[in-house]
Amino acid sequence: MIQDRALRPTTKVLPEHIRLNNRTLVLQTLYRSGLQSRADLARETGLTRVTVSDLISELMGENLVIELGQRQESRPGKPATLLDINRVAFQIVSLDLSGHTRLRGAVLSLDGAVLSSSEVELAGARGEAAFDKVAELLAQVIARATAPILGVGIGSPGIVDRAGVVRNAPNLGWRDQPLQARLQDATGLPVRVVNDANAAVLAEHSFGGADHDLLLVKVGHGVGAGLLIGGRAIFGERFAAGEIGHVVIGTDDGPLCVCGKSGCLEAWLSVPRLTAAIHDATAQAATPADAERAVSDILTEAGRRLGIILAPVVGALNLLEIVLSGPPELLDGPLSTATVETLRSRTMATETGDLTLRMTAQGEDIVLRGAAVMVLSAQLGVS
Repeated sequence: MIQDRALRPTTKVLPEHIRLNNRTLVLQTLYRSGLQSRADLARETGLTRVTVSDLISELMGENLVIELGQRQESRPGKPATLLDINRVAFQIVSLDLSGHTRLRGAVLSLDGAVLSSSEVELAGARGEAAFDKVAELLAQVIARATAPILGVGIGSPGIVDRAGVVRNAPNLGWRDQPLQARLQDATGLPVRVVNDANAAVLAEHSFGGADHDLLLVKVGHGVGAGLLIGGRAIFGERFAAGEIGHVVIGTDDGPLCVCGKSGCLEAWLSVPRLTAAIHDATAQAATPADAERAVSDILTEAGRRLGIILAPVVGALNLLEIVLSGPPELLDGPLSTATVETLRSRTMATETGDLTLRMTAQGEDIVLRGAAVMVLSAQLGVS
């Protein structure tokens, strides 16, 4: 799901690639369906029974698949033996580096459930000091695992390339930080690093039931977006797809952004900016009613700005679902209402009449779970 596939392949498919594809197909079927017999798998995948049996023997030898007893059947003959992914044989370690004041880590099951979690205060650390905080957190989380670790997934702010190099993460003071390679060398474990918003959209796809094209907007210390088209996360030619936080919205200047420009989406919408604006407006209000109106105006304007930047994307890609990830007390209300109204007013009603915007149901664990999807995809080929 995560790797791009060429539209015009230029090399032949080798036998070992065919076997790997068949292996992935069996694992994916079991991961999503569970409790399948060998005959069920043959029917579901279109593979021969001999191929399925051979693959199952291999996967059982690696402790990735287990037998779970026989199916209760009224038909004559020997009951079929049911199989499943060995869901307790391995665990996944995930880190979320997108927080403004703290870094979060967790041990997750293969099904994406958080089994234990840890935190480290960022305390303003930047550059190598920030890396040391990440390494400290990773060591803590690894120590809490109670089964062999399948791999480590990390969601980082900023622009992250396919080799897990953080090209630019201003909030952490990183430029060309080889995060994936450094942590892989330090732990001896497979490590995958991805942008935090891209991790979030993968979590929505794998664990949030989103099996169609969607755009996820993650609002935190910064603002970013993850885009899923045809079941594939879109990273962009220079790995900066979804970096909408520093796009200037409108021609009326707007608040000054940390990047030096005025009117960037992040200056309107980031959690620190919204929180500060609401605090100031509330302090200056003469009555509670005035304070409530002022807060509503601030959130509405932020939602309007978000709608302005998303409208061309929605129109160009004919998207019908947008997911918001961030503090619901800020996003779920006047802000989301203004976003939808702006989108509908700036796109063709006949094409976006069914457009929906919703909050993610995965809460603050969404990046951790999405980073786990990266590990599942890289190590097992499932998602």
